[in-house]
Amino acid sequence: MKIQYNLPCNIAQTLNIIGDKWSLLILHRIFNGFETYKDIQDGLDGIPTNLLSERLKAMEADELIIRELYQEHPPRYRYILTEKGRDLEDVFNSLMLWGQRHLDKCYRKLVHNHCRCTVEHKYYCPECGKYVNINELEVIDPE
Repeated sequence: MKIQYNLPCNIAQTLNIIGDKWSLLILHRIFNGFETYKDIQDGLDGIPTNLLSERLKAMEADELIIRELYQEHPPRYRYILTEKGRDLEDVFNSLMLWGQRHLDKCYRKLVHNHCRCTVEHKYYCPECGKYVNINELEVIDPE
């Protein structure tokens, strides 16, 4: 992990891992099933090859992805999200929902696959078994 922010803050420390240019887009490509270097690169017009390679190595070091050999001669690898990497799905969805609400041009929408209606983000408390309004949320220091 390259330290950009030396702040005692979850957001800052998360950005140290996924905040580099292209990082979230690379992870999103892998999340969407594009696992080979070429498939990842083909969907990211303008990314320099050395930068893609550097980002993939950093993501592997940060345990967001694993590299798996799928062909020995010549050696070819696929990149697979770890559980830690798959946990970014909510981040991708939140960014997509924000874009639906605020971008002048919306390229994609997040919808319920059953009825095709746009979904909303909700907070749920598993302890109470209830949905929580945003004004009921509080940030605390862990004990």
